[in-house]
Amino acid sequence: MLTLGTAAFALVGAWPVGGFAAIELLVAIALFRWHARRMKAGELILLSPHELRIIRTDAAGRRAERRLPAAWLTARLDERPGRSPALMLTGHGVMEEIATDLGPDERRDLAEALQSALYRLRHPRFDNEVLRNIPPHL
Repeated sequence: MLTLGTAAFALVGAWPVGGFAAIELLVAIALFRWHARRMKAGELILLSPHELRIIRTDAAGRRAERRLPAAWLTARLDERPGRSPALMLTGHGVMEEIATDLGPDERRDLAEALQSALYRLRHPRFDNEVLRNIPPHL
């Protein structure tokens, strides 16, 4: 019915194999469809000098946006025993978990990148070409 292998099993008297093969095929199709639907979901993080925007899109295509002030924001990784670490954005009475669909290593990389970006945002380096040539003793 499903494959040549299933027919061969039915001929030797192992006909329940066909039913199990059909169930396995239906489960595989359902999992592929579920996975394809989940792939439509996503999270976008945008950092500007004034705010950090988190734009989440669910599997149905609905969008939700959260804006957090960048001046007070810190990114920290909460290690949880036996579980994947949580990447938390905190600041000024706000706490938001992000990157829940990422793996532990990717979450650590994102936490490091966010901490670095927030530091550079608060501590800008000004490079003035005129001041570069002034002797240090002046």
